[in-house]
Amino acid sequence: MGAKGAEEKGELDLLKEFKEDYALFIEAGFIAIKQLDEIAARRLFKAAELLNPDNPASQLGIGYIALHKLQVSEATKIFEAILQKDPEHHLAQALLGICFLLTKGKRKKGEKLIAEAKTKTDDPTIRNLADVCMEWAEKDLKEKALSPLVPAAKDAAGDEEDE
Repeated sequence: MGAKGAEEKGELDLLKEFKEDYALFIEAGFIAIKQLDEIAARRLFKAAELLNPDNPASQLGIGYIALHKLQVSEATKIFEAILQKDPEHHLAQALLGICFLLTKGKRKKGEKLIAEAKTKTDDPTIRNLADVCMEWAEKDLKEKALSPLVPAAKDAAGDEEDE
């Protein structure tokens, strides 16, 4: 084996080693989000995507970054793309529901998606997320008026345009 062949074998071994750590890249990306380090989070998710392009976890992380930044239309596109490939991805479904809760005229659709995700999943984390979101939607998005200075939440949320 020549020098080039040995170098390629070394790169393949290194790639195999990193593939074994795929979940760590994803977890580290979410930790970086929690620490408000968007650059590190994006790099970790992109590295994970290179290691396993068929796994939607890296795209889920990118969508979560967008949602954190309230770039709702960008997050919506990402979560919809994940669901197009895997309609049973309950976390993506719940996160898409959150996007719809934040989108004028789509709150009821968001509530429906979140409720469906909760009933379809066995994952306690997703169930808890769904419960918190539904409580938030019920308490904060359906209030008649938050204060004399803030208009009624129904008007602000645009319920009249829900499908």
